[in-house]
Amino acid sequence: MDLSTPAACVPVRGRILSLLRKVIDVMNMNFGLQQVQTQKLVMTQELRQAISILQYSSLELLEYLHQQASENPLIDVKSLDRMHEGVTETPPAKDKDPGSGEMDWDEYIRYRVSGYDSGYFYDRDTEDNPIERISCKRRHTMEQDLKEQLNFMDDVDELVKKISCYLIGNLNDQGYLEMDIEEAAQCLNVTPDRVEESLHVLQRCEPAGIGARNLVECLTLQLKRNGEGNPVVYEIVEHHLEDLAANRFHKVAGKFKLDPEEVQALFDRIRELNPRPGSLFHQDNPRYIVPDVTVEKVDGEYVVLVNEQSAPRLSINRYYEGLLQKQGGNEDARRFIHDKLNAAMWLIRSLEQRRMTLYRVTEAIVRVQHGFLEQGVSALQPLTLKQIAEELELHESTISRTTNNKYVQTPRGVFELKYFFTSGINTQDGSSMSSESIKVMMKQFIEKEDKKKPLSDQLLTDKLKKQGITISRRTVAKYREELNIPPSSRRRRLG
Repeated sequence: MDLSTPAACVPVRGRILSLLRKVIDVMNMNFGLQQVQTQKLVMTQELRQAISILQYSSLELLEYLHQQASENPLIDVKSLDRMHEGVTETPPAKDKDPGSGEMDWDEYIRYRVSGYDSGYFYDRDTEDNPIERISCKRRHTMEQDLKEQLNFMDDVDELVKKISCYLIGNLNDQGYLEMDIEEAAQCLNVTPDRVEESLHVLQRCEPAGIGARNLVECLTLQLKRNGEGNPVVYEIVEHHLEDLAANRFHKVAGKFKLDPEEVQALFDRIRELNPRPGSLFHQDNPRYIVPDVTVEKVDGEYVVLVNEQSAPRLSINRYYEGLLQKQGGNEDARRFIHDKLNAAMWLIRSLEQRRMTLYRVTEAIVRVQHGFLEQGVSALQPLTLKQIAEELELHESTISRTTNNKYVQTPRGVFELKYFFTSGINTQDGSSMSSESIKVMMKQFIEKEDKKKPLSDQLLTDKLKKQGITISRRTVAKYREELNIPPSSRRRRLG
């Protein structure tokens, strides 16, 4: 095609005209300065600190406060041993709103000079903490206990004891040996027969089954220790563990030509054995839960008490306050002390905000779950974070942070605050019931069932429907699994 022809030049002229129009539009734009007023949330460092403090558990808060005290010389941390030195109160609430981040330090210092202490919390006479009386001495580990047993075996030579100690070091937490005999022999430069002999010595220790290389060997060692003389039991352990788990009495009975009731009795004896003998040893120190809130019943009413002893008391160092009162001096030092004092008081205020938020949220939960406190889990009401947030005029994220890793001690026991937030199922009478209450009903049905004809998931669904609760069979199966209850085929008994 000849590009000089008018037809060929049409697309090119079109592109040029389009480009010229764009240039003209840009030249016609009006540039200028306009002032617009907007509102937006600025995530300051102080706000981040307050959010973090709100979601900390008691132990995390304790660690955080000690860290802040090490970074801020104006913060004094009073331990629980020093709480009884005197009564401390908060200074007058004449300061500005926490959002301003500033305080009237002259008023604060005049308050301190007038004779009041600088502490934040009010120290009350408290009873002795029972947790402090618990011995923190670490118990013997599995390795220490087994080596001690070896030392009392006089019929074993020293080489076998040394090999046995080496094998003990290769046991897992469940008490099983994770090393091959040949590998151990090569590492110790001894014969495999010598290692096998040492393993048998180790397997003589308590508890029975320790040092086994697999589940079959573990159960067999326990049966021999118990003096089991029925060979069928050993056959079941070696070849029919899956049938044992599935309660296939008739299959095993047909193979060994026994009555199903006899096989069931053998199954019961095997189930009494411990498949994890190493779990009998306490490998770690016990962990204790310190409730953040306590709910007590006083004169028929439930009262919420925030546990203020779970965190140390904070106060302002008197020495640095004196430096602020002095006239003159290094201006940079005064500015540094002023900033640190401002940070310390913001931390104290954040702790108070955390305490009040935790109190209000727990109080709202108690109002909704009053039936639970009176009657137990069966009266637990459906509850969501949104309900509490709307009642307290807070954001759902605030409620979530407040209840995260927080525990409450009630007359019914110690529970995590999130335990009281459960989904609900609408009943036929128009009311709602929590999923935890439905689980309790299912558990009661199963406990009262005929063991020869246990309730299937469909039968459980039908029984719940008669109680006015309509849920699917799949949901019933889900709740049953959450309760760690096996299906009906594994719960069936022959007599």
